[in-house]
Amino acid sequence: MLAALTAIMHFSSYSDYVGADNDDVLRLVQVRDLLAGKGWFDLTQVRLGLEGGTLMHWSRLVDLPIASLIFVFSLVMDPVMAEATALFVWPLITVVPVFYALALAGQTLAGASGRLIALLLAFLFVLSINRFQPGSIDHHNVQLGLMAIIAACLIVPGRQPGVHAVAGIAAALAIAIGAETTPHIAVVALIVALQWLWLGDRFRPAAQAFALSMAATLTAVFFLTVPPARYGFVACDALSTSFYALGVVGAGGFYLATAFSADRGLATRSAGLALTGVGTLGLALLIAPQCLANPLADLDPLLKTMWLDSVTEAQSLLAQFQIEPWTIGGYYTVPVLAMAFCGLRIRQGRNVQAHAVLLALLAVCWAIAVVQVRGAVFANLLSAIPLAGWVADLRSRANADPKNLRKGLVFAGMAFASVPFVWALSGALVSMGIDKVKGEETAGLPTEEERICTDADAMRDLALEPVGVVASPSNIGAHILRFTPHRALSAPYHRNQGGMLTELHAAMAAPGDAVKFLRGAGVTVIAYCPSDPQVENIIAVAPDGLYAQLAEGEVPGWLEVVPGTQAAPLQLYRVKP
Repeated sequence: MLAALTAIMHFSSYSDYVGADNDDVLRLVQVRDLLAGKGWFDLTQVRLGLEGGTLMHWSRLVDLPIASLIFVFSLVMDPVMAEATALFVWPLITVVPVFYALALAGQTLAGASGRLIALLLAFLFVLSINRFQPGSIDHHNVQLGLMAIIAACLIVPGRQPGVHAVAGIAAALAIAIGAETTPHIAVVALIVALQWLWLGDRFRPAAQAFALSMAATLTAVFFLTVPPARYGFVACDALSTSFYALGVVGAGGFYLATAFSADRGLATRSAGLALTGVGTLGLALLIAPQCLANPLADLDPLLKTMWLDSVTEAQSLLAQFQIEPWTIGGYYTVPVLAMAFCGLRIRQGRNVQAHAVLLALLAVCWAIAVVQVRGAVFANLLSAIPLAGWVADLRSRANADPKNLRKGLVFAGMAFASVPFVWALSGALVSMGIDKVKGEETAGLPTEEERICTDADAMRDLALEPVGVVASPSNIGAHILRFTPHRALSAPYHRNQGGMLTELHAAMAAPGDAVKFLRGAGVTVIAYCPSDPQVENIIAVAPDGLYAQLAEGEVPGWLEVVPGTQAAPLQLYRVKP
C-alpha cells in the first residue's frame, strides 16, 4: 500500500519516464545495448568518450532485472511504452526491501509500535529523495535496500545463522553493485567479527554463516560478471580481483579462525582474528595498495576544478557548509540524534547489542558523509531504526499520561525531528527568509530553458545530423546517447577523463587552438547550451575561449551553424572538414 502511495505521490513531478539524474539516463543506454545483443561481459560504452569508447564500472546485476522487465513488457507493448513501464515499476520494487527491513528492525527495538513508526519513517525517507521516483534506475536504490537488510539482520534477536547468512549475501551484493559501499561492508564484517570475539561459541554458527555466504556470493558474482580476460585486472571503483580476493580471503580466514578456535578462550580467538586481519591487510597492500586511497585521487586537476568541485554529492561537510549552509541540517542532523540515542540506550543497558551495532553502522555512514555528502543518504536511512524506538518509547509515555501536555509535545517534536526532510525544509525556509531580508533572490529549481537542452525536442535536430562525434557540456552527454545515434565526447564519468578533458580544453581555448582539439578527437558537431552551468563556469574562467565567443554570437570560420538552431536552447554547429 505504501509502495503504491509512493508512486501516486511522485506523479506530481513525473514529466519524463527516465530519472533526472545522468546516471539514470546512461543506465538506460547500457540496458538498451544489452537488449540489442551486446555481450554480457562487455561494459564498454563505445559511444562515449574518445575513439574506442569508455569502459564503464557499473554492474550487470542491476542491468539484468531492468532489461528483463523491458523485455517482458515489450511482448504486449510498443518499445517506448515497455521502457516507460519498466522504469516506473523497477524503483517501486526496490522500495519493498527498504520498507520491510526497516519495519522488521523497528519491531526488534520497540515491538509493534516500533514496527509501525519505522515503516512510516521509511515511507517519508523514500518520498524525500529522488532515488525511488519513477525512472530512477541507477544502483543507489538497490544499495539502500541492501544496507537496510544488513542492518535488520544484524540486530534480529537470537543470533540466528540463517539471518546472518542473508546479511552475508547482501554484503557481497553491495560490494559487487557499487564499490562505494566497501567501507560500510568492512564495518559490517568487523561487527560480526567482534561479536564472535566477545561471545565465542554462542555466536560461532552465525559468524560462520555470514562468512561462508559472503564468500560464496562474492565468488559467484565475480565469475558471473567479470570476463575471464580481466581476472587479473585491479580496479578500485568496481568488482575486480582486488575486492574479490580481499573479500574471499578475509571471509575465508575468519571462517577458519572460528573453526579452529572452537571451545577456546578469548586470547585464542583474539589471535585468530588478528591473524585474519593482518593477512587481509597484507594482501590489500600487495595487490591493490592504490585502492586504500580515494578512487578519485588521480583525477586531473582541471576536472576537479571544473567538474567535481561543482558536484554536490562529492562535497565535504565543510565545503557544503560554505556553499549552501542551509542544507546541512537535512544531511547531518538526524544521524547525530540517532547516534546519541544509541549511546543513551547502551549506557542504560537496554538492548545493548542491537544499539551498539546500529551505532557502529551510523558512525561509518556519518564519517563518510563528512568527507562526501553522498554518504548522508545511508546515514539518514539507518537513522530510522533507532529513532523509531525512541519515538515509540515517547509515544508510550504520552499515551500513559494523556493529560501531560509536555510529554505529548516531546513525542510530537521528536517524531518531526526524526524526519530528514523536516530539517531540509526548515533550512530552506530559513535561507529564503535571510535572502528576503537581504533583498536577494533565492535560487530555485532549474528553469524550463535550463531543462530543455536535454529533452527529446532539443535533441531532434541533432539526431538528424549524419552520425558522428558530438562535443557538448558534460551534463548533456548521456542525453545525446539516449536520443541520438552519435558518440558523445563528454559525459560526467571519471573513467571518461580523456573525453571530458578534450571538451574542456577546446571550450576554454581560443578558437584557433580549439579546432585542433576538436578535429583531433574527430568531432563533427558542437552542441552548445548557453544556460548550462558548466558553460557559464567556462566562460567565467576563459572569457576569450571558444564558448565565450559563441556566447557573443561570434562563430569561427571553421564552424557552420546548423540551420534553424541559432535561436534554439541547444545550438548546433558543424565542424567543417
